[in-house]
Amino acid sequence: MMKFCDIVSRVVSTVVLCVVWVPIGYGQIKVWKSPSSNNPIVTSQWEVNDLVYKVKRKVEKPFLKEVFARVEGGQKEQRIPLFYNGNNEWVFRYSSAEIGDKHFAIESDIKGLNGIAGKIIVTENKKTGRHGGIVLNKEKPRDFFHEDGTHYFNLAFECDWLFALDYPQEDLAKTTHLLSLIKANGYNQIVMNVYAYGLDLDWVKDEGLKKNPQHNYGCREDIFPFLGSNEHPDYSSLNIDFFKHLDRVISKMHDYDIVSHLMIYVWNKRVSWPALGSEADDMYYKHVIERYQAFPNIVWDVSKEAASKIAFAQNKNIVEHLIERAQMTRALDAYGRLLTVHDFGFCKNHKEWVDFISIQNWKLDLYDLMLKAYKEFPDKPVFNIEHGGYEESPYAIFPGGYSNAEYCLRRNYLCLFAGVYTTYYWQGTSWNAIIHNPFEQGSDVKKPHFEYFKYMRSLFNQVNYENFEPVTKFNSRSYNLTNYKDGMILLYVPKEVHHADIKNQLDNEFNYDSATCQWFNTLTGEFTPEEKVEFKHKYGFWDWRPWRNQADAIYVIRGLEKK
Repeated sequence: MMKFCDIVSRVVSTVVLCVVWVPIGYGQIKVWKSPSSNNPIVTSQWEVNDLVYKVKRKVEKPFLKEVFARVEGGQKEQRIPLFYNGNNEWVFRYSSAEIGDKHFAIESDIKGLNGIAGKIIVTENKKTGRHGGIVLNKEKPRDFFHEDGTHYFNLAFECDWLFALDYPQEDLAKTTHLLSLIKANGYNQIVMNVYAYGLDLDWVKDEGLKKNPQHNYGCREDIFPFLGSNEHPDYSSLNIDFFKHLDRVISKMHDYDIVSHLMIYVWNKRVSWPALGSEADDMYYKHVIERYQAFPNIVWDVSKEAASKIAFAQNKNIVEHLIERAQMTRALDAYGRLLTVHDFGFCKNHKEWVDFISIQNWKLDLYDLMLKAYKEFPDKPVFNIEHGGYEESPYAIFPGGYSNAEYCLRRNYLCLFAGVYTTYYWQGTSWNAIIHNPFEQGSDVKKPHFEYFKYMRSLFNQVNYENFEPVTKFNSRSYNLTNYKDGMILLYVPKEVHHADIKNQLDNEFNYDSATCQWFNTLTGEFTPEEKVEFKHKYGFWDWRPWRNQADAIYVIRGLEKK
């Protein structure tokens, strides 16, 4: 192969049937058809670009070919894989967190691809609210951050079948409506599958879905990532139309700056997967990593319920396979997107292969268990991806452990007050049933309480969550987050509790002569007026509190000076 400097200076014409350097775009992807090396690509930070090259001859087993673009310029060199997109077309999908000039050269044993070169000019991001991909920070290893250094308050929303919502329409009307609701209510991540088929056989079969088939996206034979269908799979090749649709979905999420927590496998949704480690399996997994790594809004999850009993029943070597897939992801992903596995046992026993800990736990003592995980992994963020709280909907898909909306909300707060991030589930969107427009349904249809999380987000937007830590030694009836750096305390007080037990901590650790306090209603988002911290009762924990027996509340104290 040619040296990089020689390739960059060479103009290759054997691939290009016609030169079109003006981008054709959909969503957040700018598409450049056979761009000329004489005309640089101009893009902005975190904007996704598809540079499309068409070869003249058919390539055997194109999905298994290795085609890379070596990119130089800035602080690091990248070796970014291209992916095959059907019709003899190869796509170099690119985005950049760095501004400045980049030079690329394609390396391949495919005639007509090897030697293609070009220049990309990356300008400063101007989109309000866009902060780049999700990364870790060595100084604060328990938290998530954006590439621009701002904190990422990970508040996830489960929607496993999002890939199917508008399939195969190019106009993502339903998806756009649902994403607008998710964004407006404070969520900034969707936990979703690349593909899922049907519910576990022992799950509830709600008869209501038979009356409203427009809300049922499970068991569709026209949606499958391989050729054929889930019932009659053909593993000889991938279904490019499936992935083109998923492109549009993830691109639309990028429009809304919503992260795709992309679960590549799922073992308990009746998918007809090819044999582990087979050529078809490698083809599928490799293609997903190649195709979606350039999206800044991607977080990898090797598999949902990765090492569950169902997974072991299907694959005795599942743990070894998960490790191998994590290795493959690291090798192929030139952007270093964060990686996890939806299985606490795997994350705990093989933490060197994950960037953050995913934990699923439905037990009543959720706070204590999350606090234990927080302490056990001081060098990684912990993310409760499933706590058994599945808010009720018009369809009883899977009630889990808890379906009352207020109690589900409480479990999310308990995770946050234990120092770990959390996920919301509504049974009307989490699995095969998707009501994309719940607030446009009739008055007799049960609506979700998305607004509870809008209020949650409004509170945490006012504080620096990454500077808080759980404190337990002073509190017996409330849950405590203390920010020693900024002089703040948040106390989560269940509605049944008379008052917050805070005076002991203040007396021991702070000067609070100038401190102020107010209460926050978790169900309405209402704040009481801010006032000076004073204790009217001699014990300091039997003073009046608002919304007692009506709503869980958070006592917010500001202006503390550490002793």
